[in-house]
Amino acid sequence: MTMKPSSNIWIRRQQCPCGDWKCYVKYEGDDQTSVSSQLIKNETTSTSSSSEAVFMPYVGQIFKTDEDAFEYYSNFARKNGFSIRKARSTESQNLGIYRRDFVCYRSGFNQPRKKANVEHPRDRKSVRCGCDAKLYLTKEIVNGVTQWYISQFSNVHNHELLEDDQVRLLPAYRKIQEADQERILLLSKAGFPVNRIVKVLELEKGVQPGQLPFIEKDVRNFVRTCKKSVQENDALLTEKRENDTLELLEACKAMVERDADFVYDYTTDENSKVENISWSYADSVRAYTVFGDVVTFDTTYRSITYGLLLGVWFGIDNHGKPVFLGCALLQDESLNSFAWALQTFLRFMRGRCPQTVLTDIDSSLRDAIARELPDTKHVICSWHVHSKLSSWFAPSLGSQYEEFKAEFDMLCHLEGIEEFEHQWNHLVARFGLASDKHIALLFSYRTSWPLSYIRSYFLARSMTAEFYQSLDEFFKRILSGQTCLQLFFEQVGFAADLRNRSKEALQYMHTKTCLPIEENARSILTPYAFNALQHEIVLSMQYATTELANGSYLVRHYKKMEGEYLVIWISQDEQIHCSCKEFEHSGILCRHCLRVLTVKNYFEIPEKYILFRWRLESSLVALEDQNGQCNSDEYAQVFHSLAATLLTESLFTKERFNHVHRELSRLLEHVRNMPVSNEFASNMAANNISES
Repeated sequence: MTMKPSSNIWIRRQQCPCGDWKCYVKYEGDDQTSVSSQLIKNETTSTSSSSEAVFMPYVGQIFKTDEDAFEYYSNFARKNGFSIRKARSTESQNLGIYRRDFVCYRSGFNQPRKKANVEHPRDRKSVRCGCDAKLYLTKEIVNGVTQWYISQFSNVHNHELLEDDQVRLLPAYRKIQEADQERILLLSKAGFPVNRIVKVLELEKGVQPGQLPFIEKDVRNFVRTCKKSVQENDALLTEKRENDTLELLEACKAMVERDADFVYDYTTDENSKVENISWSYADSVRAYTVFGDVVTFDTTYRSITYGLLLGVWFGIDNHGKPVFLGCALLQDESLNSFAWALQTFLRFMRGRCPQTVLTDIDSSLRDAIARELPDTKHVICSWHVHSKLSSWFAPSLGSQYEEFKAEFDMLCHLEGIEEFEHQWNHLVARFGLASDKHIALLFSYRTSWPLSYIRSYFLARSMTAEFYQSLDEFFKRILSGQTCLQLFFEQVGFAADLRNRSKEALQYMHTKTCLPIEENARSILTPYAFNALQHEIVLSMQYATTELANGSYLVRHYKKMEGEYLVIWISQDEQIHCSCKEFEHSGILCRHCLRVLTVKNYFEIPEKYILFRWRLESSLVALEDQNGQCNSDEYAQVFHSLAATLLTESLFTKERFNHVHRELSRLLEHVRNMPVSNEFASNMAANNISES
C-alpha cells in the first residue's frame, strides 16, 4: 500500500519539557491534539453508523447483495456479543456463486497443523468450539433482478456472548480506518513509538485509554507490514517538503514585489534546501512600534507533514486583542533554530527589543532568549504551566489532584518571594512530590512564572484567559488541513492584515463613582483599558490611607487588617509608586495609588500614568462612531433624571409602586421587541444591558 501525502496535519507539541522522551503532555481542557483532528474525528465516527436498530435476521429476509446481508449480520452479531466470518460458498456455471454461508467466529474446530521445525513453537489456543450459530444465503433471480434471501438461520450459541466493551476487541471489529492509517504512518515516520502513537490518537479523538476501535498490537502489526510503504511515503514526503518550501519561498518573493515593506528571511542546509523561514508584514512592523513592549512567542504547534515547528509572535493591542507580529517555520527545536528566529525577528522590527517576552517552558528557547535578548525579561506564561498540571500530576495524585491544583493556584498568586518558597516546600512535602521530576522542573523555572517573581515585569495584561482564548481562535483560523505551505502562507497573510479586522465599536462606558478621575480616564482610554482602571477606581474607595513623615502613605483595606501597601508620592514631578507593582505589571494604576491621588485632590490622572498603548488614539483600526460617547452621555442623563423622579413618586404608596412596576415591565417588553434602527443604538443598548 503506497500512501500519497495529503493534508498538512498540525499537532500540539507533546514532548514534555522535562526531556524524557517517554513523557508526553496532554493539555488540560484540550481533548484534541491537532487542529485538523476534528476532520479525522468526523470521518471515523461516520464509519461506525451502526447505532440504528438491527433486528434479528429471519428465514426469507431479502437483500440486494450478499455484502449487504453480511454487513447486516455483522452489525447484529456485534450488538449481541459475537462476530462472524465467511465460511463456504457454492458456485454453478449458470448462476455463479449462488450460496453464501456466514457462521459464528467460534464455529467449527481448529484442525491441528504440522508444527514448524523451531525450538520453541508457539502453542496458540483456538477460540473455535463448534458453535452452530449461522446464516445461509441463497441467490435467486426474480423478474430479471438478482436478490439474496436467508435460507437458513440459527442464533443458538454454545459459548458465552461478550459484553459491548469486550466484543469491540474481537479481531473482526478492530479496524484501522484510512484516516488513522495515514496518521499512524506520519507519526511513525516522525519517530513516535507505537505506545505513544496510540496515546496521540486517544487524545485526538477524546476517548479514554483503551477505547480506540483497535489495540496497540494492531498498530504494531500495521507499522511492521507497512515498512515498505513508509519508505515510499518518506520519499514522497521529502519531495513534497522540498517542493512546498520552494513554493513558499517564491510566494514570499512575489509578496515583496506587491508590498515593498513585506520582509522575510530563510536559511538553507549544505544541500541548498530551505531549513528555516520567517516573515512579517508592514502592518505588523507598524503595530510593533506601539505594541512591541510585550511579545508572546507561541511555539505550541508543529506540522507532522513537513516536520516543521511553527513559531508565531504576537503583541497585545489597546483593546486587549492579539496583534500578529511575525511568523517562523523552524526545522527543529534546537538552540540554534530559536536563536536564528529571534535574530530575524529583531531585524524585522528594526532592532528594537521588547521589554518582556512570554513563552512556553523550553530549555533551548530559554537559552536562546538569554543570548539574543539579554535585556528582555523572560516570562513563562501561566497558561502553559497550568495546562500541563493534569498530565504531570493527576496520574500520581489521583483523588488528591484537585486539592493539589487549588493549592498550586493559590501559590501562583502569592506576592512575596519568601512566602512563595515557604509554601512551595509545604506543598511538595504535603503531597509527597520531593522526588518528582516535574516539580523539580517547575522550581528550576520559578523566576519566570510565579507572580511573586514577575510582579515587577511589564506584561500589559497579556496573561489573561481572554487573551489566550483569542490566541486560540487565531490559530484555528490559520491552521487547518491545507494541502501545501503556500495556502498556509495565504491564510496567515489574511489573518494578519489589519484591513480584515473588524472595527472596534466605541462602547458606551458607564461611570460608577462620579469621581472626576474616572470621568477623565473615560474620555482617553479604550473601553478595555478603562474597564480595568474603573475596577481599580471602584475598589480604591474601600481603602484607608495613613500619611507618613516622609510624605509617603500606608494604604490598607478598611476590613482586612493584613496586607498594607506602601505608596511613595513625590510631589515635585508627580511621581507615584506602589509596593504592589500593578502599574509596572499592567500599565494600569492600582487602587492604592488611585486612593492617594484622590486624597491629594487630583481630578485627573497625571499624564505619565496613562500609557499611550492604552489610549484610544493608539488604535490600529479606526473606531466606529467617534461621537457616540457624547450622545450616550446625554441619553444617560435624561434617563437617570427621569428614573430618579419616578422612583421618588412610586415610593409614597404600595399601590403607586405596583402600578409603576407593572407599567415599566410592559414598557420594557415593548421596547425590546422594537426594531433597531442603527448600529450604534444596538451597541449602546447591548452595553447598557450587560453593565446592568
